[in-house]
Amino acid sequence: MTSPYHPPVKRSVEIAGHKTSISLEPVFWDMLKAAAVDAGVPVNALVARIDAERLEADVPPGLAGAIRVWLATTRKA
Repeated sequence: MTSPYHPPVKRSVEIAGHKTSISLEPVFWDMLKAAAVDAGVPVNALVARIDAERLEADVPPGLAGAIRVWLATTRKA
């Protein structure tokens, strides 16, 4: 794993057939990949799930923030 003190890295993902870019620090990309493996789904599918959940919020956060919150609340350190 890379240093946790690294600037965000932008990567492209596809959600419902639409490409979008997400900027996350490498530690969050590592956690997201591990969560996708644990769930037995591709990263894009997991991001789509998180996206759908965030859109149900009264005031939806940005996608990158929603991913960080999802990881913080569902993953064990």
